[in-house]
Amino acid sequence: MSAAEPLEAAQSVPAGGINLADFCRLTGINANLAMMNTPESPSARRQRSRQQLLEVIRRENGVTRADLSLITGLSRSAVAEAVQDLMNERLIAEDVLSGGRGVGRGRPSALLVATGGDGHVVGIDFDHERVTVAVAQVDGQIRAEEHAAVNVDSEAAAALDVAAGMVHRLLGQTGLSLGEIRAVAAGVPAPLDIKTSRIHQASVLSGWVGLDPARELADRLGRPVVIGNDADLGAAGELRFGVAKGARDFIYVKASEGIGAGLVLGGSVYRGAAGAAGEIGHTRLGEQGAWCRCGNRGCLETVVSSTLVRQLMREIGLPAGRDEIFPLAEVALHPVIGRFIAEAGRTLGRVLADLSNCLNPGLIVLGGELGTAGEALADGVRESINRYAQPAIATAVEVKLAALGLRSELLGAIGLAGQHALLEI
Repeated sequence: MSAAEPLEAAQSVPAGGINLADFCRLTGINANLAMMNTPESPSARRQRSRQQLLEVIRRENGVTRADLSLITGLSRSAVAEAVQDLMNERLIAEDVLSGGRGVGRGRPSALLVATGGDGHVVGIDFDHERVTVAVAQVDGQIRAEEHAAVNVDSEAAAALDVAAGMVHRLLGQTGLSLGEIRAVAAGVPAPLDIKTSRIHQASVLSGWVGLDPARELADRLGRPVVIGNDADLGAAGELRFGVAKGARDFIYVKASEGIGAGLVLGGSVYRGAAGAAGEIGHTRLGEQGAWCRCGNRGCLETVVSSTLVRQLMREIGLPAGRDEIFPLAEVALHPVIGRFIAEAGRTLGRVLADLSNCLNPGLIVLGGELGTAGEALADGVRESINRYAQPAIATAVEVKLAALGLRSELLGAIGLAGQHALLEI
C-alpha cells in the first residue's frame, strides 16, 4: 500500500462511522498500535493512579500529599482524587504530624499511611545481648511483649530458639494461633547480603556468618519471615512511629554495644550495593587505637559503646548490670559518667559530621542504649557537627533523641511485618 492509499481508504469510510478493526483493515495500521494510541478512559486512568499511589504509600511508610505528587509525577488534583478514593475504602488514613517538615505554619501537614484492617503480626529484635518479641495489630498497636537475655552474637541457634519460644508464649497470652499471624519480621545486628538475605561472610557477628535467619526462624515457626538489619529497622521505626515522622532524609544511629546507622534517603531506607551501608562503627579514628572485632585498630566502636559505659561504672564502684543501668539518663548525672558520655558524643559527632558532609541530612536521630543518656550525648554530637560539618550542612541538620528509646528496632520490625501483611490485601 502506498503512502497515499491509507488516506484514500480513510476518505472512503462511511459517514455513519466505523469500528477499530475495520479502520485498521482499511488503513493498514497495526491494531495494537491503534489501541496504544487510543486515549485511556477516565475510569481506567483513575484506577491506575489509585493503585500507583497505594503502592507508594505502603512503600514509604507515611508520606504527605505534596510528596506523593513529587514521587509519582501525578498532578495535585489527580493525587487528591485518588487519595480520597483510598480513604473512602479505608485502605489509607491520615496521621497528623507532630513535628518536622510542614509544621508550624498554616494548616498542619498530614502523613498518609496504609491501614491493615484486622489482623496481627509479630516483630522480633535481636540485640547483641538480648532478644525482644512482640505481638501487635497490623497498625502497630502492641498486644503483648517479652524480652530475654541471651548471647546473640555467638549463640545464634540458642537466640533463634529463644525467639521462637517467646513467640509461642505470647500467642498463648493473647489467645491467638500462628495461623492468625499475617506476617513475621525480625531485625539482626549485622549487615545482610542484599541478594540472599544471609549474614555477610565478613560479618562481625561470628555466630551468624553464612546463616539465613529468615529461613531458620520460618522453620521454627512454620510461618514465612522477613528479615532486616537492626539499624535500618530502627530508622523505619522512628520514621513511622517516632521522632522522624515526615522526614525524607535522615540518619538513625543505633549506639549500643556496637555503632550502626540506618540511612533514609528520599524517604526510603538506603542499604547500599551489598546491603552493608551504615556500618559507621568501623570508621577508623587512628592507627594506634584498640583492636576492634572487625580486625582493624582504632574503630569508632572501640571508644564509643554501652559496653565501655558498663566497664567504667564497675571501675568506679557503681552497679553495672544491664537492667540496672538502662536507660542511662540518671546514670549520666554522675560527674564521671556524664563526662565520658559527653566525650563519646563529641567523638560520635565527628564521624557524623563527615557523613553529613556527604549526605546533607535534615535530621540525625540518636537511638540505642547510649541514646537513652539524653542530652549529655546529644549535646556532644551537636558540638562536633557544628565544629566539623560544612556550615550550611551543620545549619540544616537537627539532632534529636529517638522517641521510642530501646524499642525503635522492635517497632520497626512490627512496621515491616505490617507492610508485608498489607501486600496480601
